[in-house]
Amino acid sequence: MKKVFKVLGFILLFVVVAVIGMGVYVKTALPNVGPPQEMKVELTPERIKRGEYLATAVMVCMDCHSKRDWSKFSGPVTPGTLGQGGDEFNHTMGFPGTYFAANITPAGIGNWTDGEVFRAITTGVRKNGKPIFPVMPHANYGKLDEEDIKSVIAYLRTLPSIENSVPESESDFPMNFIINTIPAKANLQKMPSPADQIKYGKYLVTAASCFDCHTQLIKGEYLEGMDFAGGRTFEMPGGVLSTANITPDTKTGIGSWTQEQFLNKFKLFRDSSSIAKPVAETDFNSMMPWTMYAKMKDEDLAAIYAYLRTIKPISNSVVKFKPRS
Repeated sequence: MKKVFKVLGFILLFVVVAVIGMGVYVKTALPNVGPPQEMKVELTPERIKRGEYLATAVMVCMDCHSKRDWSKFSGPVTPGTLGQGGDEFNHTMGFPGTYFAANITPAGIGNWTDGEVFRAITTGVRKNGKPIFPVMPHANYGKLDEEDIKSVIAYLRTLPSIENSVPESESDFPMNFIINTIPAKANLQKMPSPADQIKYGKYLVTAASCFDCHTQLIKGEYLEGMDFAGGRTFEMPGGVLSTANITPDTKTGIGSWTQEQFLNKFKLFRDSSSIAKPVAETDFNSMMPWTMYAKMKDEDLAAIYAYLRTIKPISNSVVKFKPRS
């Protein structure tokens, strides 16, 4: 019997050492996406203009990295806060920790090299080698055109510097270990020609991260077979918001929408009266930054519409807002 206990003791010791060793490896050796590239992004007018368009209308970096005014519909950016960071993503929104959007003005990343910023956007690894929680969809950005990422960097370098100290993000256990395994090397691709409307539309959908919000998320995993079918929930002050089904299902999605109707939905938020629409804390509001996506060019919105028409239609009826009782 003593021999049996001795063997079990050795096995238990081995398991404990193995678990500790794995934990040490994950915390010290990961993430491993390689060092930042040696690069110097030239601040040409063309790049800055393209970068501004991407950061404020397509990738909408400025949505999370600025202060949003939730007293107005869809939380438009508060003037004077562009890029200052501080937006909080926490447990009430279903996140496994408390995460803060970084200050991406020169006051926040002015001492980062262009290569370090490029690595952060495309792989999710900070200047100090620490991982970025994928509330920033770096996996999507890592599939974009290198020139587009450089254009965003060029634009960020032109932002007015705003001194705003942002708290450190913190993950709960076990996410504090898992997060180190998430960053991956970028898989950059050339932007398709706008003439190839469907491929170009898919590229824009990736850049805008439509999948991430319009697909149900259960315990940190996207529900298989429900791509773009909506139903991801967000806790809002007045109730629970569910994202829309944007598949071409004719009854529960947008399959019955014409291109004109699709574009008009966005164009509505180009109107100053819609942008300034006040909402009470208990009213229906939207997480989707309509006032930013509304800035997209009509031809780009048309390309997104064309691509969404090609995806699998999924029947999934969504109640967009459930008020608190």
